[in-house]
Amino acid sequence: MIATIVIVFSLVYIGMILGGLPFLQLDRTGIAVLGAIALIATESLTLEEAGRALHVPTLILLFSFMVISAQLRLGGFYTLVTEKLGTLRVSPAVFLAALIAAAAGLSSVFSNDVVCLATAPVLIDVCVNRRLDPVPFLLALSCSSNIGSAVTLIGNPQNMLIGETLKMSFVDYLRDAAVPVGLGLAITWLLIALIWRGRWEFEPSGIGVDQDPRLERHARFDPWQTIKGLSVAAALFAAFLFSGWPREILALGGAGVLLLSRKLHSRHMLGLVDWQIILMFIGLFIVNHALEMTELPRQAVSALANAGLDLHDLGPLYGASFLLSNVVSNVPAVMLLLPMATHPDAGLLLALSSTFAGNLLIIGSIANIIVVDAAARRNIVITWRRHAMVGVPVTLLTIAVGAAWYWSRMR
Repeated sequence: MIATIVIVFSLVYIGMILGGLPFLQLDRTGIAVLGAIALIATESLTLEEAGRALHVPTLILLFSFMVISAQLRLGGFYTLVTEKLGTLRVSPAVFLAALIAAAAGLSSVFSNDVVCLATAPVLIDVCVNRRLDPVPFLLALSCSSNIGSAVTLIGNPQNMLIGETLKMSFVDYLRDAAVPVGLGLAITWLLIALIWRGRWEFEPSGIGVDQDPRLERHARFDPWQTIKGLSVAAALFAAFLFSGWPREILALGGAGVLLLSRKLHSRHMLGLVDWQIILMFIGLFIVNHALEMTELPRQAVSALANAGLDLHDLGPLYGASFLLSNVVSNVPAVMLLLPMATHPDAGLLLALSSTFAGNLLIIGSIANIIVVDAAARRNIVITWRRHAMVGVPVTLLTIAVGAAWYWSRMR
C-alpha cells in the first residue's frame, strides 16, 4: 500500500512539474483528481480518510470569493476600471503606475487570477487606442497582480490556504505584508519604466481581433450589480478586520446574498467559478494526506534537519518555498511545506515567498498564463525571454526585499 501511495504521489507531482503527463490529455487539475481517484480505487485511502483530508474552510473561502468576483465581472466592474484608467491624460509612465496600483489593489481582495482574466483583454484595447505597446502594460498587470495579492489572506488561493490552516490574524498579516508588497510594486514600476523608457509608442496594425467563442465580450457596466458586489466585498473586508468571526462563514454568507438576484442567473454566476482550481485543491489535499499517513515526509524532514537543513527554520522554509513554487507551482508547494510552518512567522514568509516566486517564469502562476494567452489571441507575442526580462529581476528583487525587511524588523 505504501508503494502505491508513493507511486501515485510521484506521478502527480511529476505532472505538476510538467503541466501534464506524456501521451495523456491531462492538465494539473486532471492529474490531481486522477491521483485522488487512484488512491481511493486501490483502497490506499478509504472514503472517510479522503473526506478528512479536505480542508473545508479553505474550499469554502475560495468558492465564496469566486462568486463575489463573478458578480463584479458580470456587472462590468473590471471593464469599467480598466477603461477609466485608459482615459487618464497622463504620460505612459504615470499610466503604468496607475495600472500597477489598481491591479494590486483589486488583486488583494478579488484574487489575482480573476483580475487578470477580466482586465487583460480590455487593457489591450486601451493600449491600442492610445497607440501604446501593450507588452509592458500586460507584464505590469501580471506582476503587480501577483505581488498585490500577497498583501492579504484572501488575495490568492495559497494565501487562503495558509491563513485558514494556520488560523492567522487577518489584521496582523495585512500590517506585516504591506511594506514588502509596497516595495515590490515600486520595484515593478521602476524596472518596466526603465526598460521601456522612450519606447512606449506602438503601431497597432498587426493586432488581431479576439474571436475565441469561449470568451464573453467585455461586460457592460451595470451600476446596481457593481454596487451590490462591492458592498458585500467591503462588508466582508471590514468584518475580517474588526471581528473574530470565521472568515469562511462570513464569505459564504456574502456569496449567498449575491446569488439572491433577480437579474443575474445563478447559472451564469456559478459558471464563472473556477472549478478547476477547487478540484485541484481537493485532489492535492487527498494525495498529500495519503503520503503523510506513510510517515515518509516526517522522516525526510528529519533527515534534512540532520544534514543541517531544517525546514522548520524560517530561512530554509523561505528558500524552499521559492524554489518549489517554481518547480511544482505555488499551491502544491504550499501544501507540501505547510506541515513545516511551525514558527509564529512561518505563515507570513510562506505566503510572501510563494506569491513573489510566481513572477519568475510564465508558468509560475496562473495569472501569468492568463495574460500571455490573452495577448496571443490578439497576435501579441510574449515569449519566455520577453517575460523573463521583467519577471526574473522583479522576482529576485522582491524575494530579497521580503527577506531583508523581515530580518531587519526582527533585529
